Amino acid sequence: MTVVTLSGELDMTTCPYVTRATDALALKGHTLALDLSAVTHMDSSGLNMLLTLRNRARDEHGVVHLCGVPRQPLRVLDLTGTRSLFTLRPCLTP
Repeated sequence: MTVVTLSGELDMTTCPYVTRATDALALKGHTLALDLSAVTHMDSSGLNMLLTLRNRARDEHGVVHLCGVPRQPLRVLDLTGTRSLFTLRPCLTP
């Protein structure tokens, strides 16, 4: 399992950096855990980035888990009906 820890806002400004970092990871048959416990805000750009990463992982027979998802990003997932597309896990760090 590869763990990527994100913090701050997932928005139009920051998502390209996350995409660049995750594009460098091999997902074939692997699990990528995104630790979102320090994410303070996620907008539609963040949601789109997560969905794109999920689809890529699925195409490569990998899996994306979202860990420690705070209330606001979780609300975005709920409002858009996309929560069920992800495996949610508790926070990975103490």
